[in-house]
Amino acid sequence: MLLARSRSLFFMAFIAGALALAASLYLEYAAGLEPCSLCIVQRFFLIVFTAICLMAVVHGPKRSGCYVYWLLSVLSCLGGMVTAWRHVLRQSAPPEQWSTCSPSLEYMLGNMSWLCALKKTFQGAADCADVSWTLFDMSIPEWSLLFFAGMLILGIFQLLNFLRSTYGMAAR
Repeated sequence: MLLARSRSLFFMAFIAGALALAASLYLEYAAGLEPCSLCIVQRFFLIVFTAICLMAVVHGPKRSGCYVYWLLSVLSCLGGMVTAWRHVLRQSAPPEQWSTCSPSLEYMLGNMSWLCALKKTFQGAADCADVSWTLFDMSIPEWSLLFFAGMLILGIFQLLNFLRSTYGMAAR
């Protein structure tokens, strides 16, 4: 029962991730919003999360495999959540704290070490602080933070269920 429920939850998480990814692509290509480097990093974690959920649905793993998939999804959600949280903080900072310009993510990855590029990305630039679109008075990074937090809670809940069922069976 636990495995069947887990597979359906992975399917629902995959659908949620695919819809969020479709929304981000719509905002970029149809609405004409240019993503900043923090948006691109968030999209990377969203793609990783969605791919993990799809692999779990297709694979249909046993108990230990489900545990690994939930753990991987929690890690990808943590990465996305930290990135979105930094982006929200960047948007709420006063304008005098913004960097004037920063090279693009592609340039940084091509010409710097990945650690240096990641550091520069998290420092952000003025384009990361712009709020160019809102829905219900929440910006894109705030929606992203809400999505990743929800999926993180789901993953942690499932991991705790697996641990409880594993130790509950071993104690009997």
